[in-house]
Amino acid sequence: MGDLYNLLIIKQLQMDVGKAKDMFILKMKSKNFSVNTIDNYAAQIDLFLRQFKTYPKAKEISADKIEVYLLNISNINTRKHARCAINSFYKLVINQPNKLQFIPNPKKEFKLIEYVTVDEMQLMFSVCQNIKHKAIMALAFGCGLRVSEIISLKPQHIDSTRMIINIIQGKGRKDRQVQLPQNLLNLLRDYWKEYNPKGGYLFQGQFEAQYSERSINQFLKKYAKKAGLKRNIHCHLLRHGYATSSLETGVDLRIIQKLLGHNSIKTTLRYTHVSTSLISKTPSPLNCIKI
Repeated sequence: MGDLYNLLIIKQLQMDVGKAKDMFILKMKSKNFSVNTIDNYAAQIDLFLRQFKTYPKAKEISADKIEVYLLNISNINTRKHARCAINSFYKLVINQPNKLQFIPNPKKEFKLIEYVTVDEMQLMFSVCQNIKHKAIMALAFGCGLRVSEIISLKPQHIDSTRMIINIIQGKGRKDRQVQLPQNLLNLLRDYWKEYNPKGGYLFQGQFEAQYSERSINQFLKKYAKKAGLKRNIHCHLLRHGYATSSLETGVDLRIIQKLLGHNSIKTTLRYTHVSTSLISKTPSPLNCIKI
């Protein structure tokens, strides 16, 4: 009976692409996708369905037309993301799991990672007088936290006895632990005395609501400009700065991988390509030659 009901629902959705998006969100929640993945995939499917709004059934959109749609997305990484979303949509909702099987998955572009240096971070701290903003910057640059992990922190996640911070349900719904430097603990204690947050989260916005990612990136841009930095600074660059600085000071790559919460060491290895300190210190065979 249950299988018959699901088939009827699928047939109905194949005739109504408007309802298909809502069902896609429901299916992703059932599969326990992360909130960010659900939001991002839903946005991609919304764009996709708008492009093919003249089709009465989503199943009638041919694979060739989907491939042309994807090729019109100039950014390779965005195209890969769109392909993943569309593939999941046809698998979970339209019951066509092989719809995109002959559409190649584009190779990911390799670009050097941008990051904030220790000197740049020092300049930003120097022009920041807001202790809440300082604490947030310190968590991103000093511990490598993602912006979503920072705003999800709760007071009980700070373990001053063992000098660690517990990251609960980070990216990929994984828990992990990162170090808690003494100067960061002192800063967080001063912040707590001044703000005494009561809404459950360590950092709160207006009306005791959870602090927003947008607010963090806004004040980072403000302090970067005030510090005279001539580039766009956002929270993820601070996380990249943490990883790069850790590598340059000799922290083992496997430890950095664990602290950052990377599934694969390949992701962490990207930082070996951007560490100018390591590159400049790498010996050349020319050193053995008198020229």
